[in-house]
Amino acid sequence: MSNKQAELTSGKLTLAWEKRQLPSPWLSVAIPIFSVFMALFLSGAFLAATGFNPLEIYGAMLDGAFGSAYGISETLVKAIPLALAGLGVALAFRMLLWNIGAEGQFYMGAFAASWVALTFPDLPTQIMLPAMFLAGALAGGLWALIPAIPRAVLGVNETITTLMLNYVAILWVDYLVYGPWRDPAGFNFPLTAPFSAAAQLPVYGTTRVHFGLIFALVGAVIIYIVLQRTKWGYEIRVIGENQAAARYAGMSITKNIMLVMFLSGGFAGLAGMSEVSGITHRLQHGISSGYGYTAIIVAWLSKLNPFMIIVVAFLLGGLLVGGYNTQTMGVPSATVSMIQGAILFFLLGGELLTRYRIYFTRKGENS
Repeated sequence: MSNKQAELTSGKLTLAWEKRQLPSPWLSVAIPIFSVFMALFLSGAFLAATGFNPLEIYGAMLDGAFGSAYGISETLVKAIPLALAGLGVALAFRMLLWNIGAEGQFYMGAFAASWVALTFPDLPTQIMLPAMFLAGALAGGLWALIPAIPRAVLGVNETITTLMLNYVAILWVDYLVYGPWRDPAGFNFPLTAPFSAAAQLPVYGTTRVHFGLIFALVGAVIIYIVLQRTKWGYEIRVIGENQAAARYAGMSITKNIMLVMFLSGGFAGLAGMSEVSGITHRLQHGISSGYGYTAIIVAWLSKLNPFMIIVVAFLLGGLLVGGYNTQTMGVPSATVSMIQGAILFFLLGGELLTRYRIYFTRKGENS
């Protein structure tokens, strides 16, 4: 019996597709590479249409991100929150939970870590940093748990609820930095008072690369071990592939949805904590450069592999840093967002080729 999902007819030929029994391994590798190439090609066409030389712009991006020790260090700075949020998003995606709320979870993690730093400024480093770590992870996890509960209990679509909660979290932080938490000595800028030295993550040498890099590397190892070497990780993978089979085997879908979403948000909240503690040393308006949204691209490009997430986060961090470099050439800052959006567009389209076999057949022929 054919397992065709749909057909599009034109004349005597019919375009049909059927689900692959096993996803093609070579397509799983080729699609991300092809997506990046097509995104650069499409973005280059737009750049050329607006009077810029695409090769010159891309060369400047590479030079700005990877052409010097400073550029590489700044790329690592951008890679840290991308990797942490990407790990969280990938964990949820592994179970087919579409957590689009990493941006809001990032903000809530930054808020909670800042609350610790501002409320208890005299704590020693040995207590301050672990407290900020736990507060950031807990706040991000609880924020993700809000849409997880209706998803687990009532089947409410988490894509919409996680996305909407992003704006709630961002506006909550804006309320604080424009209102009760605004620094009286900050010349009316929307930011809090600076953190004490005890609330600042250590950095490497004279760079801005901070200890959050260790959080990301250790997090990748932990997620890999959990998914590949534990019974609970096996449950996550089974539920993601076939909920009916998982339920038949006695696995708790409800419990796992809430637990995975909590941990997913916890990683994003940890990204927010590392940003305020390692980079800005205060809470401020616009603290995220869209890290939570870019983390979705990081997760998809890496095919949800924890170790590849670190690599892809570094490359997309370079795209952000390179984008800043090209602004001196008159290129709009939105160019980076355009490239990121194009990558995601081609990635999602490429998933069709990965999961389905597409072919033409003549009407009346047996497939």
